[in-house]
Amino acid sequence: MREDEIKQIAAEVAKILKAGGGAPKFRMPGDSVPSGTAGKTFRTPLVAGPSEETARPKGKCGDTGPCRLEENTCGPNCQGCNPLNHYSAGQVKEMGVDRLSFCNPGESSGSIAGMIDHTLLKANATQEEIGKLCEEARKHRFASVCVNPGYVALAARLLRGSCVKVCTVIGFPLGSTTPTVKAIEARDAMANGADEIDMVINIGALKSGNDHLALEDIKAVREATRGKVLKVIIETSYLTRDEKVRACRMSKQAGADFVKTSTGFGSGGATVEDVALMREVVGPEMGVKASGGIKDAKAASELIKAGATRLGTSASIAIVSGGQASKGQY
Repeated sequence: MREDEIKQIAAEVAKILKAGGGAPKFRMPGDSVPSGTAGKTFRTPLVAGPSEETARPKGKCGDTGPCRLEENTCGPNCQGCNPLNHYSAGQVKEMGVDRLSFCNPGESSGSIAGMIDHTLLKANATQEEIGKLCEEARKHRFASVCVNPGYVALAARLLRGSCVKVCTVIGFPLGSTTPTVKAIEARDAMANGADEIDMVINIGALKSGNDHLALEDIKAVREATRGKVLKVIIETSYLTRDEKVRACRMSKQAGADFVKTSTGFGSGGATVEDVALMREVVGPEMGVKASGGIKDAKAASELIKAGATRLGTSASIAIVSGGQASKGQY
């Protein structure tokens, strides 16, 4: 580093410390910050000046404008709210807290809602439909909305400040793209605001007995999604029992967070038998997501009893309200 660069950095540090801004972060010469298709970065850019957190005025929510603490809807970085999600359960208990409120209190929701990925993956989904999906997810406090990668940025913007995560699909629905392409697709989705990634395995490699390629495929996406939730779709309707077992073991070996039954676009959806088998193979430490063909509360309840900890469905409203899914929902 040249002497003039060192002097420039020292001057910036002095300026920021004098202003009470805290420690700055810098972009070193030659650093690059790759950006996603929505203009966001894959990682926080290292720029001279106050960090993102210290630059926000206290009492304001950096994501949603004026702090709305009374509504409990501020984002995780709101300096006015000092959110508790940065603390462990033990730390919270040491503060003397006996009870914590849930976000958006007073809005109707069933206990099953927090296990549902409210899904809209059809090819002809419009922006207006995605907007409605996000509005419903906010109201019922679903775990996430699951949308195609092209709608991740929109969903992330519409759900900013809420408890609802943004989930997207990678290598969808065939799983036949290369590990490199899947990893890049996942990174782009994360840069655009995705919190959770549902990837489709290389089904052909698995059925060919090429377990090495199938495993490396999952590992590539896992490496690209560190810090995010990764669910591996094994598309059970195409697999034999042995292939289902191998796919689950590979997913666990690669460090995935969930195994998932189906895309909803294959020849079949989730079954109680498949969910029970998947739970048996991965054990209690991994999640199991049942997806495809879940159209009412009864079906959802049966899958949960079999071991599912997350449900992927477009019939979410029917499930939480005790109704029946509309025609065409999956």
